[in-house]
Amino acid sequence: MNEPLVEIKNLKTWYPIKRGVFARTVGHVKAVDDITINIEKGETIGLVGESGCGKTTFGRTIIGLEKAASGSVLFKGKDLTTMNSADRKKCSQNIQMIFQDPFSSLNPRLTIMDIITEGLIEHNKIEKSIEADATRLLEEVGLNHEALYRYPHEFSGGQRQRIGVARAIGLKPDLIICDESVSALDVSVQAQVINLLMDLRDKYQLSYLFISHDLSVVRQISTKIAVMYLGKIVEFGPTKQIIENPQHPYTKALISAVPVPGKTIKDRVVLKGEIPSASNPPPGCRFHTRCPIATDNCKQEIPELENKGNTQVACFNTDND
Repeated sequence: MNEPLVEIKNLKTWYPIKRGVFARTVGHVKAVDDITINIEKGETIGLVGESGCGKTTFGRTIIGLEKAASGSVLFKGKDLTTMNSADRKKCSQNIQMIFQDPFSSLNPRLTIMDIITEGLIEHNKIEKSIEADATRLLEEVGLNHEALYRYPHEFSGGQRQRIGVARAIGLKPDLIICDESVSALDVSVQAQVINLLMDLRDKYQLSYLFISHDLSVVRQISTKIAVMYLGKIVEFGPTKQIIENPQHPYTKALISAVPVPGKTIKDRVVLKGEIPSASNPPPGCRFHTRCPIATDNCKQEIPELENKGNTQVACFNTDND
């Protein structure tokens, strides 16, 4: 069996809460709390969950924009969390990121050619010339060379996101982290960008960690789905299995909220209350304060991800078949 492209083991990203004159640490915000997951070559993991559950922090920790409190991120067998800056720089070209806001993620003072070739120049990856390589990358994402000497503010949101995609694929990475990369776009433009990402994945055997709150989008692009709640993965498995036969009550609630054209919502699961604070999560299962089927056991013990059929589920009250 081939080694996974990325092995994430017991990853934690905690932020200290400091108070008082001497800024003593009195607690931690547990944004990512003990996550273990693998990403295979050529597959797309869709990471879904409500706002504030830690999805973006998880992606930023993998790429190194946030520091892990503990755990490991093994990329092709090498732990990114313990690398020195020189080794990390060499490895960084293999992991790229597409950000949520295509305008704020592009330097407004640089031309498009400078933006998408900045990484190529830094890592000495220019093949022909700066202009020729930039033109090639623009053509890959459906833009022409006329965009080279223009600036980000001269483009629409969809075009800017295509430029972000061109920048991400420039170094021929193995993994691209897409952080809500289509959420700021119109629905028709979303479809175009999603199709572009899928075409690039098939062409270059890319792997994606696709972070989104929109299950209808995740369903279209992902091969597997990981459902995240308050810093933890509560369900993980093949997309078809998760969408058609969800096991965890939180997953069921998320899927029931997705509108289906021509279908009335009669089995809608409405969750009561807000997500608890990540600085003071409830004991036991973190979802028990909003779960419609919680028992006393859920309030005391933390469920671990266990194999249940083709999926992994962290719940005491699901069927084992």
